[in-house]
Amino acid sequence: MKRINIYIILAAILCVGQNYAQNSMTLEQSKQLALQNNVKNKNSRLQIEASRQTRKSAFTNYFPSISAGGMIFGAQKPMMEMESKGGNLPVYDGNPANLGTATQFAYFPSTTTALMKKGKVGFVNVIQPIFAGGRIINGNKLASLGEEVSEYQSKLAKDETLLKTEQQYWQIVSLEEKTKTIAKYEELLNSLLNKVSDAFNSGVAMKNDVLKVKLKLSEVLLNKSKLDNGRKLALMAFCQHIGVPYDSTLKMKDELAVKDTPQSYFVDNSESLPKRTEYSLLAKSIEAEKLQTSMKLGEFLPQAGIGVSGMYMKFDEGKSRTLGMIFGTVSVPISGWWGGSHDLQERSLKEQIAENNFKDNSELLLLQMEKGWQDLSDAYKQYLLCIESKAQAEENLKVNEDGYKNGLITISDLLEAQALLQQTKDNLIDAEASYKTKAGSYLSLTGRGS
Repeated sequence: MKRINIYIILAAILCVGQNYAQNSMTLEQSKQLALQNNVKNKNSRLQIEASRQTRKSAFTNYFPSISAGGMIFGAQKPMMEMESKGGNLPVYDGNPANLGTATQFAYFPSTTTALMKKGKVGFVNVIQPIFAGGRIINGNKLASLGEEVSEYQSKLAKDETLLKTEQQYWQIVSLEEKTKTIAKYEELLNSLLNKVSDAFNSGVAMKNDVLKVKLKLSEVLLNKSKLDNGRKLALMAFCQHIGVPYDSTLKMKDELAVKDTPQSYFVDNSESLPKRTEYSLLAKSIEAEKLQTSMKLGEFLPQAGIGVSGMYMKFDEGKSRTLGMIFGTVSVPISGWWGGSHDLQERSLKEQIAENNFKDNSELLLLQMEKGWQDLSDAYKQYLLCIESKAQAEENLKVNEDGYKNGLITISDLLEAQALLQQTKDNLIDAEASYKTKAGSYLSLTGRGS
């Protein structure tokens, strides 16, 4: 019996532990869930598979094309008729020399022969392209390039998902920290309200002091309600983003504490530029334009191929026949060169546009990285200022509390000092969250997001 009770207790402890694990989440866990469940990432993986199928389809153009067909017909009238006139035909005695002087004749009546009133035709053609103006080779290169672009776009979607996950995570953590500080502030005001009420009942304090504390307490309760609603909305958006059901009890395990300086994240922009996914996509856009130019040029080059054909025929009441042949084809576009020259000039201009975009956007990427570094540095400076402001606000509150106890300052001064400390605490939480998100953004901007 005792052993059964022990098992029950252990099972209960395990259940509690599992529930706790389910109701708390680290930043790394949330990132993994986002990568697995986020719709944008799912679609990017499907796009890679679609591009892979396109590449495989393009590869089949290297192989012969096979076509088959057939026809069965029955006409109302024969499609061909042959008339033979009647007359006397010499009787042939076996000696060709006597045909011209024959003395005996046989009468041959006129006849009409009908052909192709019904029939069956079937064929199979196999054609192997030998030269298609390079379009088969370039088409396969273009399809392979499309698969690479899909993979880069998938990586870009992954980086964006991770960055958004981190931003939402730290937003919720900051709201949870503010909820804790405002709860302590509320506790402090309740304690002050009890002291002021006791002093008022003893005739030491004025009723106005009690009303001022109550007014400040009402303001805090309103802000607390806003924080709770803000956290709920932020948590709902976070759960939707990472693809899990909404759970109001879900807590974030990672803390906002800043443990490193901006210098620990710094990298040279020119070295980081080739690591950016956007930079790789820009380079691929130039390659794609060149391949499309080669494809367009191939439309105006000769095309050649060889083939084998087999055919089955049976007309009217005649015997069926099968035929086979080997053939070669050559096609030379002549009139197309007139308009084709303008098409090729258009392609050349589009290549130049892609190269200009590559240069311009590469410079913008460098500016983006520099701004990311400046934002990170400014966020750290703001964090240091908030620490200093919080320390000064704590000292100010201590002085005001001593002054209020000794009757040197009013309750309004004390409430103002308490509100100032609360504000500096909130500002510090915002600064920590901003530094965390700016650090994640800078890592992503320098090609280190994933």
